[in-house]
Amino acid sequence: MSTQVLKENKMGVMPIGRLLINMALPMIISMLVQALYNVVDSIYVSQISESAVTALSLAFPVQNLQIGFAVGIGVGINSLLSKSLGEKNQEAVNLAAGNGIVLMFIVTAAFMLFGIFGVRPYYEMQSTVAQTVEGGIAYTRICCLFVLGSFMQILSERLLQSTGRTVLSMITQATGAITNIILDPIFIFGWFGLPAMGIAGAAIATVIGQWVGAILGLYFNEKFNPEVQFGRRYAKLDGKTVKMILTVGIPSIIMNGIGSIMNFGMNQILQGFTETATSVFGIYFKLQSFFFMPLFGLNGATISIIAYNYGARRPDRMVKTLKLAAGTGLTLMLVGLTVFQLAPDLLLGMFNPSDTFLEIGRACLRTISWSFPVAAVCIILGASFQALGNGIYSTITSLCRQMFVLLPVAYFMSLTGNVNNVWLAYPIAEIVSGCVTAYFFRRIYRQKIKPLFHL
Repeated sequence: MSTQVLKENKMGVMPIGRLLINMALPMIISMLVQALYNVVDSIYVSQISESAVTALSLAFPVQNLQIGFAVGIGVGINSLLSKSLGEKNQEAVNLAAGNGIVLMFIVTAAFMLFGIFGVRPYYEMQSTVAQTVEGGIAYTRICCLFVLGSFMQILSERLLQSTGRTVLSMITQATGAITNIILDPIFIFGWFGLPAMGIAGAAIATVIGQWVGAILGLYFNEKFNPEVQFGRRYAKLDGKTVKMILTVGIPSIIMNGIGSIMNFGMNQILQGFTETATSVFGIYFKLQSFFFMPLFGLNGATISIIAYNYGARRPDRMVKTLKLAAGTGLTLMLVGLTVFQLAPDLLLGMFNPSDTFLEIGRACLRTISWSFPVAAVCIILGASFQALGNGIYSTITSLCRQMFVLLPVAYFMSLTGNVNNVWLAYPIAEIVSGCVTAYFFRRIYRQKIKPLFHL
């Protein structure tokens, strides 16, 4: 098929305030449902034992890496596809989608191999508690062997988001998450005559939910997304297309990989105190997702809008999008800060906590949450890096935050012998990240956005 003219997408004509709400709200709602699933999953698992909660905490770096690969490739597709829509280049749109599917299959094979051969060594190097190790192996192995459902769900959602069909994306993610929530107690505790499968049941519920979301998402793309056309010839790897996807996607994958290393490192530091501290850290991530997941939904909408309008040469819409998104994100995270400061006991009380768990968790939530407002601005401004093809800036920022500052500071704070001092690493790291983000944004604005005003 030769290049053909596409009709104007809403991302180029709808008023920015309305457009941001139109695109971000469905993503935010679906992200909130996803956050709810994460918390409900841990609430059920906490009824098994604290070791089961620890096993989930230790599984988080692997799951985060899975999501990182899927989202990284998805962001690369999203950026290229939105830019191609802005340029009205149908051939590039189709190649982005087809090549993205092939890349997802390649990554799936790698995680399946890890599920078979790598899970046991991974857990045995982190814990000597048999219940933690065996439960974690069962959970993580199931999630790795059936990870294709997660990857295809994320890919289908990104394709829908790239063309502005965020309501369908919301339905896809929400359906998968709700399926998971419903199935969790059935498989964990053995309802309706099924055997109780414990933490393995939580994994089974998770992968079924992901596959339901994947099937629904693929159906929506085929039925209601005419701007993306699938075909066998678009699934043949095209060097230029793959390079453009990975140019944006690899930095995002690296960022998530860095996040996984950070979580692994933090788990190791906290295990030096007690497994309860590791459990608290895992629960913190579940709770903070109520605020960070919507922020990432807002970030996803911002990337699509900026990329589209960069392709359409509309810098005024790009700048207005960033301003509105940054203000919205900051407001959201100020709410998160307030909740974590005023109601930590209420939040932690959902997870069957011991007195020690409550004491450590209270300090964790209150200390780390001071980093939320700075994180909001950094994440939204970082959307411009990915949308404009400068994902390396995001990689450097993430490296500074999590590897060069967070882990070293956390380690040195652990030497004080007080686990509560470890949490101070988060606000310290976020301040450094804020400075680096501001520098890179000023640079990308001068190089890529400001010149467009003079065209």
